[in-house]
Amino acid sequence: MTLGPDSRRMSADTVLVEDVMSTPLETTSPDATVRAVAEQMREANVNGLFVPGADAGIVTTTDVVHAVAEGADLSETRVEDVMTSPVERVETTTELNEAAAMMTNFGIKHLPVMDDHGDYVGMVSSTDTTGEFA
Repeated sequence: MTLGPDSRRMSADTVLVEDVMSTPLETTSPDATVRAVAEQMREANVNGLFVPGADAGIVTTTDVVHAVAEGADLSETRVEDVMTSPVERVETTTELNEAAAMMTNFGIKHLPVMDDHGDYVGMVSSTDTTGEFA
């Protein structure tokens, strides 16, 4: 067993968020259009983008689908109109099973990841957790 940065005991087989998170963190502006973020997600092959700023948030493919279903003009509707904010987040040193439990408890599929300096550095998804625990 080793001692983690937050003084929790970790076994050699403990998986941390930093071990499976996606990097670099894909981001977008709150002023971007829903059409633009849909294209960005497709090109980056991701299902969520982090929206940095004072009102940090996340926009996901689910948000895009909801906008389409509601008949929104995707060339006019802005990310800030459909994103989730504030957003739950985890640290790089969070155990993956804890992140998975958070996603289950909050009914979400993505968590932005912060390093020990408070900078956003990646994203962990339910796909990451499923792949690790399967």
